Formats: sequence, structure tokens, C-alpha cells
Amino acid sequence: MSKFIKQLEMTALKHTFGDVRDLVVLKVQGLSSDGDYNLRALLRKKKIRLLVVKNSLCRRVFDEMGLKVPADSPFWAGPTTMAFGGSSLGELSREIDTELRNPKKKALYTDKVVVKGAIADGQPIAFDVAKRMPTRQEAIASVLQAILSGGSNIAGALTGPAAQVASQVQKISEKKEEGAPAAG
Repeated sequence: MSKFIKQLEMTALKHTFGDVRDLVVLKVQGLSSDGDYNLRALLRKKKIRLLVVKNSLCRRVFDEMGLKVPADSPFWAGPTTMAFGGSSLGELSREIDTELRNPKKKALYTDKVVVKGAIADGQPIAFDVAKRMPTRQEAIASVLQAILSGGSNIAGALTGPAAQVASQVQKISEKKEEGAPAAG
């Protein structure tokens, strides 16, 4: 491959991965064209794209972009396909895992599509960790829950003693009404 063609390829990779910080790295080898089409079509419906990359060029582009995947990483061994898209790495990882474990298609993908790992915000991580990562909405919900639970605890602490005092005052006033002589 000429230097000019390599530069064009690297420019295309920079453009494609320009805003991408979360990826799943796959090894797709020996998959039939029908299987490849079905996998890509299903993931495309979920706004997930697959791109087969040349390891040496992709490694250079990632280094320039600040994605810190070491040159000796197993991500760069053998054929590499990058999966990206979706709203978060957790969603992306779960969608890929769901499709690869689909009982109807499992025989189609077994030993032909292997997950090498994931890249979260430019750092390589294990795929199992990526599957457990929350989506954006889940992360926002957990932050709000943490904020609101503190607020409800404070409100309970403030209203609890006041409610006890009010209850005691009410009991005392009821006793006075019972003990008062009837006006006649």
C-alpha cells in the first residue's frame, strides 16, 4: 500500500472515529456473508456500526486521538472489527452480547465472532466490565437518587421532632378537654 493510500485511510479513520470514545473490539473471522449481513443489519437498526480496520493504521490514529491502547495489546492481534454507536458503552456492549448469545443465531456466530474487549473513554477495559456500565439515563437516575435521598433524609430529620412535639401537644389538649367540667 502506498504512502498516499495509507494517509487517505488514516484520514478516513480519523473522520470516522473523531467523536467516538467508547468502542467494542471484535475479531470476526470465518463468518459467512449472510451472517455478516444479518449481524450488521440488526446492529444498524440499533444505531451501532461495525468497521473492519487495519491494525497498524488504526493504532496510529488512536495514538493521535489520545485513545491509549498499547501497541502490544491483544486488541491488535488478528483481524479487528470496531463496533461503535449507541448511547453508551454499556448499551453497546449489552446489544452485542445479546446478539452473539441469541439462541437462534448462536451456531452462526460461535468461534467466528469473538469479543476482544472494549475501550471506555479512551482506556481499554474488559468486556464484562463494559456490559455492567450504566447507560447515560441510568447514570443520571442514580445521581438524582443519591441527591434526593439525602434531601429526604434531611426533611425527615427536620419534620420528625416537630411531628412528635405536635403529637404530644394534641394529647395534652385532649386530656384537658376530657377533664374539664361540663358547663350547665
